[in-house]
Amino acid sequence: MAKRDVELVVISDVHLGTYGCHATELLAYMKSIRPSRVILNGDIIDIWQFSKRYWPPAHMKVIRQLVDWVSRGVEVYYVTGNHDEMLRKFAGSSLGNFRVVNKVVLELDGRRAWFFHGDVFDITMQHSKWLARLGAIGYDALILLNRGVNYVSLNMGYGKLSMSKRIKNSVKSAIKFIDNFELTAAEIAVENAYDYVVCGHIHQPVIRRIEASEGSVVYLNSGDWVENLSCLEYDQGAWRIYRYEDDVRLQERAREGSDAPAAFEHPQTHAELLRELMAE
Repeated sequence: MAKRDVELVVISDVHLGTYGCHATELLAYMKSIRPSRVILNGDIIDIWQFSKRYWPPAHMKVIRQLVDWVSRGVEVYYVTGNHDEMLRKFAGSSLGNFRVVNKVVLELDGRRAWFFHGDVFDITMQHSKWLARLGAIGYDALILLNRGVNYVSLNMGYGKLSMSKRIKNSVKSAIKFIDNFELTAAEIAVENAYDYVVCGHIHQPVIRRIEASEGSVVYLNSGDWVENLSCLEYDQGAWRIYRYEDDVRLQERAREGSDAPAAFEHPQTHAELLRELMAE
């Protein structure tokens, strides 16, 4: 399958190193495109829950694909999030065309776009970080349970369901938090004369115009690669939400190649690279 040229790709909330991460699907997507610029909008590696005991080859392959993009001249911005907040001490650092930043402002066809993860607007992160960390562990456990439920559901002839999505959509406080998050981001973007504000963090992929008190702005969220398996693409002056579940060709290709030998599955090589990654 020929690779698609994409001017800009925004990927967030991958949570590498956790059981909920769909690294295999993300890798298939990454190999299907040829981007000019990539923004990793936070929570790519889940340092909160990072464990030496759980780092599958597919997770390392995602890292290697990112390195391959950088080596080929693709501009890659790593925007720090709350789950990878340890990287914030390196904000402003760069290596070639790879940069670690807390935010990015780009001009896209004459319009200004503001990219940041979004946890700065999370009250829990500001005042009860321990509660946020506890919630992250519970969320990961829920995703793991959800996979087991879906396995049984599919074998019984029913479709997939997302327990966490249903909980989010049914709890009024969660809905209110998301609405407040989006409105706060929009109001600050309008004050600073941005045309687009692009976030992650809340795992809710969306593109919509928000009317703030002093004007309007296009608010975008890239979603995640835990539940929604989504990201944002900007090409030829237009934004769109990419959803893996809608990419039938890529899914078929992934199924056809599922039995093919992986390019990175030699256990000794994997162990060596993992030791290097974890070295102080």
